[in-house]
Parts: sequence; C-alpha cells; structure tokens
Amino acid sequence: MIFITGPLYSGKRTFAQKLLGCTPEELNRRAVQDVQDLARDCPNLEKLTEELSCREIVIAVETGGGVVPVDPAERAAREAAGRLACLLAERAETVVRVFCGLPTVLKGELP
Repeated sequence: MIFITGPLYSGKRTFAQKLLGCTPEELNRRAVQDVQDLARDCPNLEKLTEELSCREIVIAVETGGGVVPVDPAERAAREAAGRLACLLAERAETVVRVFCGLPTVLKGELP
C-alpha cells in the first residue's frame, strides 16, 4: 500500500493519478481518499487501518498543523486522524508527503 499525505489542496490526488497513470474516475476505484474523516468516530483505529491497508493507495489530508480547536469533539477527531495516519504510515510499503505539488518519499520507494 502507498500512503499519500499532505495539506489540503496540495496535489495529493493529482500525484496519485500520475503515479497510477489513471483518470480521476479510475482513482476513485483504486484508491481510498480523505481517510482522516473515517477516523472521527471510529471505535477501533487498528481495525480500520487493517481494512484500509488492503487498498492500493490511501490518501489522507494532514490535520493538526494549525490552531488547536476549542471544541473537545474537534480536538478528539483531530487526534484520531493523526493516530490513523501514524498507523497507516507504519503499515505502508511507501509513504509520500505531497506539498505544493511536490512529492517527497518519506518511506520506501516509488514503483
């Protein structure tokens, strides 16, 4: 599994499409996107990680780089998203961070 992460609107999907040589429609079939949203109310992040790691590409928006939310539920969701990202990165064969459209391989190698 290739785990792609980075800030919102940083070029993650475009990079994944180029990497797979596919259309946006094909990307929707071959990858799972915005997984940080799945962590919000997930009671078992380990199980979610196991399910997601079966996909070819997993894409997550980085959270936690800005102001800490005042709302406790938003803080908990942000914490869960960060924990999920750590678990996915641990399981992934390759981890790529995309920033300003530029991919940086953090773990493994690109195919």
